[in-house]
Amino acid sequence: MPRAILFDFYGTLTSACTRGPAHELAPRLLGCEPAEYFAVLNTSFYPRCRGAYGDALDTMRWVAAELGVRVTPARLRAAQAARLMAVRADTHLRPEAVPTLWRLRRAGVRLAVVSDCAWELPEIMRALPVNHLLDAKVFSVQVGCSKPDPRIYLAACARLDVAPEECVFVGDGGSRELTGAQALGIRAIRLAAPDLADHLQFASDDGFAGESAVTLPDAAALALTPQTVGV
Repeated sequence: MPRAILFDFYGTLTSACTRGPAHELAPRLLGCEPAEYFAVLNTSFYPRCRGAYGDALDTMRWVAAELGVRVTPARLRAAQAARLMAVRADTHLRPEAVPTLWRLRRAGVRLAVVSDCAWELPEIMRALPVNHLLDAKVFSVQVGCSKPDPRIYLAACARLDVAPEECVFVGDGGSRELTGAQALGIRAIRLAAPDLADHLQFASDDGFAGESAVTLPDAAALALTPQTVGV
């Protein structure tokens, strides 16, 4: 049995993520078209999730500059508050997430989230029912690196006091996270839930051909099962 399981957050502990209608308020406050705003968010995802542009408000200021709009400090703060509200509205834990984490904790497994995310997730996480079930939370925006950089997995291992080979990583495959985990000797399992066909994802792990499960409980059960190695 592994000593620890590392979980991706978006699309793994949550259902598929899409940009709902609440996301249109932030660009309106900035004075630009939503499509232009979303294009900047998409192309800057990885620098933003590594904290390259400063804190949440500084990042929104950078987005406004990229869009060529000038806004007052009050409207900038309102736009960032609207973005936080929109991300919170679109973050829905899978119904089985809390029961699955409880079962793993009772089995004596240490648990962590390893997420590529902007500043909104650390803020949102504090109010989610999975928060107190996790022994460690490693957010790319706080550690300054993103998957598949080995440092983000090693940060989780250090906080859990485990070696990489004592861990399993479970994720939907964004950011090439599964092959990144495998490169460190971490057993990787893809969550291939049907709803993920519509998931907002960057850098899909198309080269991963390892283990997979259709539901989160199945992925957890597979993680606790000794891995069979072909001869």
